[in-house]
Amino acid sequence: MSNALQFVLDADDVRKRYVGGPQTVLVLAGVSLRLAAGESLAITGASGSGKSTLLHLLGGLDQADGGRIEVCGKAWAGMSPAQQGQWRNRNVGFVYQFHHLLPEFSALDNVMMPLRIRRAPAAAAQRDAMAMLEQVGLADRMRHRPAELSGGERQRVALARALVTRPALLLADEPTGNLDADSADRVFELLARMAREHGSAMVLVTHDAQLAARCGRTLHLQHGRLHEAGA
Repeated sequence: MSNALQFVLDADDVRKRYVGGPQTVLVLAGVSLRLAAGESLAITGASGSGKSTLLHLLGGLDQADGGRIEVCGKAWAGMSPAQQGQWRNRNVGFVYQFHHLLPEFSALDNVMMPLRIRRAPAAAAQRDAMAMLEQVGLADRMRHRPAELSGGERQRVALARALVTRPALLLADEPTGNLDADSADRVFELLARMAREHGSAMVLVTHDAQLAARCGRTLHLQHGRLHEAGA
């Protein structure tokens, strides 16, 4: 079996810089990481160190200036924007600090959205979305709109939406950063358990060292490079 098939995520020597007027800011200076199915990785680092930029590159939402990023054996750089969108919908789930739910839609409609984008039949999409909302403990809140839900409930809807397609790769950017301590703990436990049960590889970006320690491995992003935590 090739390396591409052994790893859900395979990133090698990823580089990214931003040019603003006369100034060039080097954000990533050669980042490499690999993640197999079921593994969890936390990435820590100071604010502005490039953690979110790295996550966007891993998920194909932004383009690297150099290096290679493959998800499930395919490189983002080798696909057209339309192909990237299809591959992302099929293989990647995102959870952010802010839930980004559509306010005019119910929790159920929000969770159905990724399935409808891939043109799943309405009945099947509804069935899978209802089952996922039940798994996150929101069976009695399916018809509520985001404004009618608590912060923790909204984040659980966002988690259900990310996992309803059963993605091979789950990318989480400060997913508990906008919650109180109790809600944050419940959401993280749910995130970790469901990722494990679905066999998803998970990359968690967080500033919380205690949260990071609950993942299988932690890397620290500093000066554009990843280092083993504590090194």
